[in-house]
Amino acid sequence: MLYLTLAVLGAALCCFAFLGLKAQGRKGSLDDYVTARNSQTSTNIGLSLVASGMGAWILFAPPEIGAFVGPVALAGYALGSALPLVVLGLYGPMIRRALPEGRSIAEFAEACYGRGVRYWVSLVSIGYMACFLAAELTAIGAITSLLSKVPPSWVIIGVTLTTLLYTVKGGLRASLATDRWQAWLLFALLLTVAGVTLWRLPAMPEQAALPAIPASSALSVALTLVIAVTAANIFHQGYWQRVWAARDDQSLGRGAWLGGAMTVGVIMLIGGLGMVAAASGVPLGEPPMPFFALLENAPAWVGVVALVLAVTLVASSVDTLQSGIASLLASRSEQPSVSLTGARWTTVVLMVPVIIIALQGLSVLRLFLIADLLCAATVMPVLLGLWQRMTPLAAIGGGLAGLLGAILPGWTSHGELQAGVIAATFPGGVPTLAPFLGALVASTSISVMLAYLGKHQRVAQ
Repeated sequence: MLYLTLAVLGAALCCFAFLGLKAQGRKGSLDDYVTARNSQTSTNIGLSLVASGMGAWILFAPPEIGAFVGPVALAGYALGSALPLVVLGLYGPMIRRALPEGRSIAEFAEACYGRGVRYWVSLVSIGYMACFLAAELTAIGAITSLLSKVPPSWVIIGVTLTTLLYTVKGGLRASLATDRWQAWLLFALLLTVAGVTLWRLPAMPEQAALPAIPASSALSVALTLVIAVTAANIFHQGYWQRVWAARDDQSLGRGAWLGGAMTVGVIMLIGGLGMVAAASGVPLGEPPMPFFALLENAPAWVGVVALVLAVTLVASSVDTLQSGIASLLASRSEQPSVSLTGARWTTVVLMVPVIIIALQGLSVLRLFLIADLLCAATVMPVLLGLWQRMTPLAAIGGGLAGLLGAILPGWTSHGELQAGVIAATFPGGVPTLAPFLGALVASTSISVMLAYLGKHQRVAQ
């Protein structure tokens, strides 16, 4: 079984590499490498957004939320995952018109506020995506150890090298080409695994019921997840690349709504499996992993299919993150070949500490929550950039206030700054509303206040 699993995983990765290497843009063109400008239909955009956002985290978080918190929180999670796509669909055409030659969220920030804010936004975005990368690779290592006897480090390194091979060479076009196939593959694999596991599930006990928790608690978790996931994905440079990759405004809008609808469907399906697992009385494990608990009663081959599903999910998100980091690092140099080469090699070098972190087996959810909170503290000052009263001081002040707002709830409740900082890093790996709400409210209110108090000066568009 070990050799069969290795062969199947190797074949999947080789297919992804072939598809990615086959898709090449104009040689030496930095703009095509990072944007594939005006080239993608609405269907391609929709499938790419789903494949880019659906990482291995969907096999952990939605089933656990469905199993222990219930359908309200699960719906909040699905909405939070889809909402950034809707925001891009509505907000993206305005960004395209305001910045027709743009490439990234950082360039948008610079156009609105100047170079200083651009560097800050770039740092936040790269930090978020690096955490996302580490979490995804950590997740595939954990899944590999659960479902097979293959050493987790082999799969972590294999996925990293495979995706680097085609993204470093082909850029965004390579990522888009693999996304289309990976999206259809993950739909097919997910439906296969779900169908077989439900078919082999023991009969439901008569007392089966949905998780019984107070409605206020479920709503609190749902709101936390909406804020966290939406704010973080606004800084996902892979999504911003697709704003300019879309053929036109209509393709972007339709693609974003299509991607959002499919995202909701996938998360509700996988989260529903978690609710079924909890209601059926199947042992959920320690720590609880409802999706994988369902595989205990399934045939052995389903475990291999589930592992291929996980590798597909990770590869589709990792290649997008790698391409996104490269696009942020690529400066608007008058010598595109120099900045393009530098961006490629910097992306490769950045993956070294990411792999080292992934091999440590840290909490996947905690890595995501820390990254999400950093983004929640910064998202509103950036999105307010199209408001003409906003100034660089208001944006930077709002971002710093957001960081303070994140630690303020824990600080005031425990009376110590250190306690507030610890609470904002989610030591138990559990999402809590207070840090996210504090970050969002503080950053928005301070940005608006400084914008009204300051002089009305904007960087020329």
